[in-house]
Amino acid sequence: MRKHCFKRSRFTLIEVVVVIIILVTLASIATPIYLNYVKKANVGAATTQVKLLEDALTGYKLDIGSYPDTATGLRALVENVDQNEKWDGPYIKPAVPKDPWGNDYVYTSPGEHGDFDLVSYGADGQPGGTGENADITNYVEK
Repeated sequence: MRKHCFKRSRFTLIEVVVVIIILVTLASIATPIYLNYVKKANVGAATTQVKLLEDALTGYKLDIGSYPDTATGLRALVENVDQNEKWDGPYIKPAVPKDPWGNDYVYTSPGEHGDFDLVSYGADGQPGGTGENADITNYVEK
């Protein structure tokens, strides 16, 4: 009868440390790239949502004859707030979205830059800012 000798191979402490160092290095390279991608994606999503809300507001104006006032705001796109007979909504479903950072869009009518102003205050939720904190609007800042 033959005996089988099984040797169990184990990792040395040095090998484990080297693998951990490699993983940490890869994570430190990949994380900033990923976070930059997320920032750009949020700005792109907010820009797209502003355009969709503009289109919904245009549909509202075509039916009613004017844009909703500031007090009524974007709610007029999903419910007949003023009980107007011409209202043929909802103009956006299922509800008015929040911006990608979880804040409400700011709607003003009449606006300072046109018939209405539509703004997302960006990542910081405050007016103004640059970079990822810049406002996303339906108008071009001068």
